[in-house]
Amino acid sequence: MSTGSLAEFTAKASRQDPQQINESEFIGTPRQSQADRSQQQAKMRQQQPHQQEETPPNGCGCCECLLKFISIILIILTFPFSLCACIKIVQQYERAVIFRLGRIQGEPKGPGLFFIMPCIDKMQVMDLRTLTFDVPPQEILTKDSVTVAVDAVVYYRIFDPIRATVDIEDVHRATRLLAQTTLRNTLGTKTLHEVLAEREIIAQTMQEGLDTATDPWGVKVERVEVKDVRLPVQMQRAMAAEAEALREAKAKVIAAEGEQKASRALKEAADVIDESPAALQLRYLQTLNSIAAEKNSTILFPLPMEMLRGIKR
Repeated sequence: MSTGSLAEFTAKASRQDPQQINESEFIGTPRQSQADRSQQQAKMRQQQPHQQEETPPNGCGCCECLLKFISIILIILTFPFSLCACIKIVQQYERAVIFRLGRIQGEPKGPGLFFIMPCIDKMQVMDLRTLTFDVPPQEILTKDSVTVAVDAVVYYRIFDPIRATVDIEDVHRATRLLAQTTLRNTLGTKTLHEVLAEREIIAQTMQEGLDTATDPWGVKVERVEVKDVRLPVQMQRAMAAEAEALREAKAKVIAAEGEQKASRALKEAADVIDESPAALQLRYLQTLNSIAAEKNSTILFPLPMEMLRGIKR
């Protein structure tokens, strides 16, 4: 095969697909051996990928740049929202319990600023201040079968946020319900007189019972106060009548004691006068002095005591 024909064949093959090359072109050159044809085909296969890489399509480059630009814009626009979702702030009186994929992450967070991982972290904030709630009026039957309505107020606080979050579903609702039942159980063992007279003892008993029951929940009951004890209307009237009778009886006793003391004093005075006639005359003169001091239109002429004694005889 001549050098000119080989160069012409190579240029033609570079412009065509190797699969489109007709086998007859190789057959048409009788001087070309089978080994030469194999070498030429290998050279064409090596030249074709280089040509394809040198001329990339323009459409793919534009799409790639457009996608990069859109991605950058989306990142810039969503960055503030992502930052807000990651940054959390709790107050001085609060603590945040963090759950990551259902498990607690260390100790409660706070106070101040901290970071969480959106979508996999869940935060629950607990208030550590002293909280209060009113116990609704409870209709209670006392030990002496008297129905009374009693209400109270409870002061409590959370000292363990993890236990208050994990060990019970709603710690505030549970504490309220427990306070109602404790009030009923405590007053059910008291008589009406004890309920009215021993409020401080009842409050202390309730506080100790509630504190013991809520300790596993991480709750400390600091104080309990009994606000009001309301009796039925009929019982109020009966108690008012009883109190009135007691007051009247006490008044009569006091009056009787006064009369008794006065009688004793008069008896002692009479005994003294009988023993000393001069004492009666002195009393007579004192009476005349007091009468004369007043401005009376009546004129009295006192008689000597000796004359009166003569008349009596």
